[in-house]
Amino acid sequence: MASKLSAPLRRRLKKAARLAAKSSYSPYSKFRVGAAILTGSGKIFTGCNVENASYGLCNCAERTAIFTAAAAGERIVKAVAVYTPTATPTSPCGACRQVINEFGPDALVISICDSAETIETTLDQLLPHAFGPANLR
Repeated sequence: MASKLSAPLRRRLKKAARLAAKSSYSPYSKFRVGAAILTGSGKIFTGCNVENASYGLCNCAERTAIFTAAAAGERIVKAVAVYTPTATPTSPCGACRQVINEFGPDALVISICDSAETIETTLDQLLPHAFGPANLR
């Protein structure tokens, strides 16, 4: 998948993830995260982290973006870009990896930050031997 994503599309995803972080609702952690996903139809959906005073009810940027896409009828995730306001990139948490797996088990995952450093991998590398829809058949 990584080689199939053009450089201009990668730049668009990264830019969209950075912009999405500006909408973050993170009054407790002050950790503003943004995500952008490329769907099977070619549309890009964005999301930010949304915190809650009851910490267990927070929602990560990646899941917000995927849930928004799913609500719009999208069912395939081809790529995910995640921006964190850090010196080194941060990959998606376990819950987000599981949700990405639901819609994009082979998705490209790009993690970016405030430096030029990036992580670029695939979901199957981040979540080997994942539990997914096929396990329920």
